[in-house]
Amino acid sequence: MTDTHRVRPEVVDAIVAALTATDPAGLPADATRAEKDAARDLFFTRTAAERAQRDRQSRAWELLLTRSYDEPPTWAQLFDDLPAGSTTELGELYDALPAGAQAEYTRRFGAPGS
Repeated sequence: MTDTHRVRPEVVDAIVAALTATDPAGLPADATRAEKDAARDLFFTRTAAERAQRDRQSRAWELLLTRSYDEPPTWAQLFDDLPAGSTTELGELYDALPAGAQAEYTRRFGAPGS
């Protein structure tokens, strides 16, 4: 592999870090086209994954918050108020649930996949 096609992981990581921080000062001056392409792909893959996870988290909150409360509800209260059938979808979104909701889900239904 020629130097222009060689991909150094540390250079790719530095480019992704510069893109993430929107700090061009962190861009390596000696990055090859292959490294820039690899960094771009990695950056967009991570961005898409983060967006997908945020979408999953939003959907989990939509399922959990079925009504308004006068006082902040407990996890138990939120689960008590769940409409029928939503527990299956919450199980599918288990990894996107906040830690307290995961604990309450596990207490009531067991950990998904176990």
